[in-house]
Amino acid sequence: MRTTDTPHGRVVVVTGASGGVGRATARAFAAAGDRVALLARGTEGLAAAADDVRRAGGEALVISADVSDAKAVDAAAQQVVDTFGTIDVWVNNAFTGVFAPFTEIGPDEFRRVTEVTYLGYVFGTRAALRHMLPQDRGTIVQVGSALAYRGIPLQSAYCGAKHAIQGFNESLRCELLHTHSGVRTTMVQLPGLNTPQFDWVLNRMRGRARPVAPVYQPEVAARAIVYAASHARRREYWVGASTAATLLANAVVPGLLERYLARTGFASQQEGDRHDGPANLWAPADGRRGHDFGAHGRFDDEAVHDSAQQWVSRNRRRMGAALTLGAAGALAARKLAGQARR
Repeated sequence: MRTTDTPHGRVVVVTGASGGVGRATARAFAAAGDRVALLARGTEGLAAAADDVRRAGGEALVISADVSDAKAVDAAAQQVVDTFGTIDVWVNNAFTGVFAPFTEIGPDEFRRVTEVTYLGYVFGTRAALRHMLPQDRGTIVQVGSALAYRGIPLQSAYCGAKHAIQGFNESLRCELLHTHSGVRTTMVQLPGLNTPQFDWVLNRMRGRARPVAPVYQPEVAARAIVYAASHARRREYWVGASTAATLLANAVVPGLLERYLARTGFASQQEGDRHDGPANLWAPADGRRGHDFGAHGRFDDEAVHDSAQQWVSRNRRRMGAALTLGAAGALAARKLAGQARR
């Protein structure tokens, strides 16, 4: 049944919506009164995510789809339009990964990470554009990472995919600008987050996988994604001081950062004894024999609930103006002091 007469709220599609950042993002859009289509492979997590959306005040549409399957993603987009009448925002977020040295990742495993994490974004973007371009409006949010600019050890497949998304999105933005399209695309670069991925990732390290500290709650990322969806003229947003520090250091002293990561990158991404989770590389961890993992991982005790840097990223013009005025004021004060000494 079509529900295009709903008096309020955008139609938002979130991929990877069954857990982690996707789950938190779906809740955040729902809290704003939006209608949310939830795309993921699993069943338990999708059902629970739909309940979250409804409790938050939104309307949910559950679609089970593997984003590495272009036809399935196209069909999902059509189902959203058939149900809600349009697509206003599409959030590409689904991913998978392998925590291991490059030489210990098999060709099929590397290909699978690339197909889900990179091509999943490509296919999602194509599906969204098929409906957005004719109406000359809509926003695509690419959920990225500091690792879209700076590769780190033990995540070569994931880092390669995030780098690819960055390049693909830049190319697309140029093309949309060239045609003066009303469709917008932006990217949100995230830090280490407290999500369940570290307990379901395929792990070949000696210790249990963990995010590089400092760790942020997924709601921090969700707020940034929702904000970016409404302010998509900006090419990208940085979330977390660690993201800003990493990207700035990589731009200024990439060789030094590389040596630092070579020394610290192995230990900072593992802890305690080896733990083999359900590994969602080939099949969803929250399938019919699995369970709902929710939005949060096991790092609640250390996770940060807010990001001052995120405010700075949103208000770069204000900060720039304030710094300019401050510098001008300081210069005027020095001139007056000099004149007084004369």
